[in-house]
Amino acid sequence: MNHTPLHTKSSWIGDAISKIEADYQRSADTHLIYLKLPAFPDIDFYFKDESTHPSGSLKHRLARSLFLYAICNGWVHEGTTIVEASSGSTAVSEAYFAKLLGLPFVAVMPKSTSTDKIQAIEFYGGRCHYVDHPAEVYEVSRKIAQETDGHFMDQFTFAERATDWRGNNNIAESIFRQMKHEKYPVPKWIVTGAGTGGTSATLGRYVRYEQHATQICVVDPENSVFFEFWKNNNPGLCSEVGSRVEGIGRPRVEPSFLRTVVDHMIQVPDAGSFAAMLTLSSLLNKRVGGSTGTNFWGVLELAKEMKTNGEAGSIVTLICDSGERYMNTYHNESWLKTNGYSEEVVRHQLAMNLI
Repeated sequence: MNHTPLHTKSSWIGDAISKIEADYQRSADTHLIYLKLPAFPDIDFYFKDESTHPSGSLKHRLARSLFLYAICNGWVHEGTTIVEASSGSTAVSEAYFAKLLGLPFVAVMPKSTSTDKIQAIEFYGGRCHYVDHPAEVYEVSRKIAQETDGHFMDQFTFAERATDWRGNNNIAESIFRQMKHEKYPVPKWIVTGAGTGGTSATLGRYVRYEQHATQICVVDPENSVFFEFWKNNNPGLCSEVGSRVEGIGRPRVEPSFLRTVVDHMIQVPDAGSFAAMLTLSSLLNKRVGGSTGTNFWGVLELAKEMKTNGEAGSIVTLICDSGERYMNTYHNESWLKTNGYSEEVVRHQLAMNLI
């Protein structure tokens, strides 16, 4: 039990919040990249590039919110060991903030996590603890937090409530501000994946609060239960295997995934995610990660539907992280071949090049 004097705790809390707020001012916004595809002359495409955050991904926003939430709730104080269950990007971002505050950090993750993300966590001073099955991360995280008298951040529970969804330059407010002077300033669709569900919750709540006509589409990879949960509202769904697309999809229904703020969902084959990732990387001349490929697959599905219906407008999605984190996996032809994706990826790429 920690018996640090109250005035000392207060001083550390104030200092910690100031450091996080200073980081926020240095990295509050990210670029919105415009793309025009000849096959869709009446549709404008935009990509919110979250890979430019200091810790390299969309999860930088989440980690910042989770730290502020935990500190202000009195769960984190000087010396607290931070523990998180994460397949990679959230752990990288939380390791960044833990280092910023001088706190120990442990990431509990499946053994299959990319080596690039593991190296990034270790770069920020974090320690990685591996489990055999993705579903084990929750219980192991709780155990480590208990053993170290630390705090389990539990992104899958607190993501949707830690972020100020009404504004404060959250990702939704940022998108609409940046779209203000575009031809179609109110997007027809915003497309995102779901790992915790925090981003889709923020987007869905914000567009309703601001009374925009925008619809939220969540894309879901293979072996994730979110799609079936959205359709059938069965919170007890479980998958025996985890998603192969790091950062999105879950083997169980997470508390932060709010199906009622999602207007539409698209299930995406893994080979389709990787093919769309490679195609978009070529179109933008910028390597993107697998979850961004999943997003782009969904974007194209919606664009084809809009074109068929004779609709004009804009679609916005996210570049979740950089493809540089996946040079040994998704961007590696040998890895794709070894894992049985190579032929399907090529087939999907050829199909996308013809649209």
